[in-house]
Amino acid sequence: MADMPAFDYHIDIPGTTIFDGKQAMKGYALNKMCYSFNRAENREAFKADEEAFMEKYGLNDQQKEAIRKRDVLGLIEAGGNIYYLAKFAGIFGLSVQDVGGLQTGMSTDEFKDYLKSQA
Repeated sequence: MADMPAFDYHIDIPGTTIFDGKQAMKGYALNKMCYSFNRAENREAFKADEEAFMEKYGLNDQQKEAIRKRDVLGLIEAGGNIYYLAKFAGIFGLSVQDVGGLQTGMSTDEFKDYLKSQA
């Protein structure tokens, strides 16, 4: 990671995690595990024994704790790519609107109302 150039995005949006090369490296194991959820047997194996499945993919403590807490924003902060994390949302029983609400600090209903107001 030391060879990666530092980027100054000049973005100041509280709570926003920029998914860049550094975050991709940080979240490699997490995102690889999420990618494995394309296969139904891996989703079932995760549900059957989350701890063993997280160990199998070498997740770090921050990533494991975010999974245990069902903390999607914590997973993003831990290097998770939102596109891969959508798999977790399904496993956790969250809709895209639920995740949108989490990302914006709104309830799901508030987020849905906001989306309707933007149409």
